[in-house]
Amino acid sequence: MAIHDNRNPLHALTEFLQQLINGLAFGSILALIALGYTMVYGILRFINFAHGDVFMIGAFAGYYLTPKVAAFLPTPSIWAGLVVMAASMAICAVLGILIERFAYRPLRRSPKLAVLITAIGVSLFLEYTGQFVFGAAPRGFPELIPSVHITQIHGLSIGSNQIVVLTVTIVLLIVLRFIVLKTKIGMAMRALSFNPEAAALMGINTDVVISFTFGLGSALAAGGGILFAILYPAIDPLMGVLPGLKAFCAAVLGGIGDLTGATLGGFIIGIVETFVGGSQFSTYRDAIAFAILILILLIKPSGLLGKKDIEKV
Repeated sequence: MAIHDNRNPLHALTEFLQQLINGLAFGSILALIALGYTMVYGILRFINFAHGDVFMIGAFAGYYLTPKVAAFLPTPSIWAGLVVMAASMAICAVLGILIERFAYRPLRRSPKLAVLITAIGVSLFLEYTGQFVFGAAPRGFPELIPSVHITQIHGLSIGSNQIVVLTVTIVLLIVLRFIVLKTKIGMAMRALSFNPEAAALMGINTDVVISFTFGLGSALAAGGGILFAILYPAIDPLMGVLPGLKAFCAAVLGGIGDLTGATLGGFIIGIVETFVGGSQFSTYRDAIAFAILILILLIKPSGLLGKKDIEKV
């Protein structure tokens, strides 16, 4: 009688691929959130700690929009999912612009510490307003797309949700790259990031560019919120705290201010955390991102792809 050995190389390879797929799906969500952090930092040189809570608002926007969309589109379906995601991204883009206009713009010439404290205050305001409006209890996210598990050879399972998350993330990354590299507003963003004073002297409306950057980053966070709710269909007003902090770690890991670095950092932390969660050290899963953050700050503070800033004396 043959004895099945879970430690054989084929089983180990299957388990490795399964964890890799899970890690890529989670890492893609962290990458979308991290891009918002890195875009704002690249232009204003401060961290918008309210960004993780915009991610939460995006998930709740999808929660309330789904029944409305179901009135004229079959749900679950890909089309319903795309409509809900687009609407949620638009809502959070407006929210991001409003946060910048009323919370950050008046403090633009203030010390960075004042802006940082304000960002923390905005974060707490969104969290506790969310608890007041949505309720503190977790809610089950409605099924937006058909959930099908495709089991392949030797037990490797790929879910339709994971495929959708990865595909949508790739599309959003391509769109973001096109906006930043091929459009006038993208050129203005790069100019403002490189030299704000010179960009203003050349006639660039810095207020418009900064507002657009906040709106674009918030839209990506909302997209990440919808994808997160599709993978893990339980949402609550504090759901953005931990993913937001992990995405910040991802942005620092890749090189804060670098779009490619933020994406790379998100995937790295997502994959590493997933592998740790599937090992005997699973209790340390949520700590791994912060351990990586400490390590990268000790070894290469500018991040994997970041450039070292030279301070002139």
